[in-house]
Amino acid sequence: MSAPYADTVLTGNDAGRFADRRPLLLAGLGAASISASGVLIKLADTGPATAAFYRCLLALPVLIALAVLEQRKRGPRPAAARRGAFVAGLCLAVDLVLWNHAIADVGAGVATVLGNLQVLFVAFAAWALFGERPERRFLIFLPVVMAGVVLVSGMVGGDGGGTHPLAGIEYGLGTSVAYAVFLLILRRSSASTPHAAGPLAEVTAGAALGALVLGLVFGGLQLRIGWPSFGWLLLLALLSQTLGWLIITSSLPRLSAAIASLILLLQPAAAMLLAYLVLSERPTLIQIAGAVVVCTGVLAISLTTPQRRPRAPEAETPVTRTPVAVADRG
Repeated sequence: MSAPYADTVLTGNDAGRFADRRPLLLAGLGAASISASGVLIKLADTGPATAAFYRCLLALPVLIALAVLEQRKRGPRPAAARRGAFVAGLCLAVDLVLWNHAIADVGAGVATVLGNLQVLFVAFAAWALFGERPERRFLIFLPVVMAGVVLVSGMVGGDGGGTHPLAGIEYGLGTSVAYAVFLLILRRSSASTPHAAGPLAEVTAGAALGALVLGLVFGGLQLRIGWPSFGWLLLLALLSQTLGWLIITSSLPRLSAAIASLILLLQPAAAMLLAYLVLSERPTLIQIAGAVVVCTGVLAISLTTPQRRPRAPEAETPVTRTPVAVADRG
């Protein structure tokens, strides 16, 4: 029994039910943690490259410490896996910067919905690179999802508080493409290792460097920021970049594909609610309908490929703990 629950006495069926529900509760907590990312970036008000750079930089000390402790327990990771995670982090930097642009153009809630389309591009890449032809359901729901994207962007029936709906779509699609590339690289390089903190630390280091380079090349990077902005970005680094991702990547391998997909889709829904409560972003009814269409379509597409329920962590086969299943922007 783990330390946080050492004082709780559970016996018989109660203990079994708690053990079954614990990954579900943790995954829900992780999704709720990363759903606040867009709101925190909006509150920081530092610019896309600056927010991406500092959220990664401020998370690194904690992640490196956790990675060192993890390495002592599970052993070192292969050098190729380390390099692959770092390269994946460079792609994540592109994803984060583009997503921050989308937040500025269409708002935190809508941008989070638009940024959850990576499952489409992962399927296309698998088709093009590995000959894994998508099932018929994918082709059926693809136009449905894209119609939902148009609705949620604000191009139909008012912008609901966004400023540039067309640019928001472009940035949203761009961030999903970059995130899909990130997932493919990370999955190929690190998916066979049972580590969680190590890959996340390497990814975060690559993302920090990538965001720094993007900010220097294209402009907009602010190395000196005010204390209020620093505080919001520090909260973002600890809550989303560190806690949220670690919780999700340690709990999702213990859930079925259907349950995991449903939980991850809590993120855009919670993000829109938080944006409404904290930032007074009021999406139109058409945008809300579009968000429902997008989430429903993405859920249907994500379940087109049958997956076996992962084994328990005690099994001999290593459990994948790399952040390849995170919906987006953790």
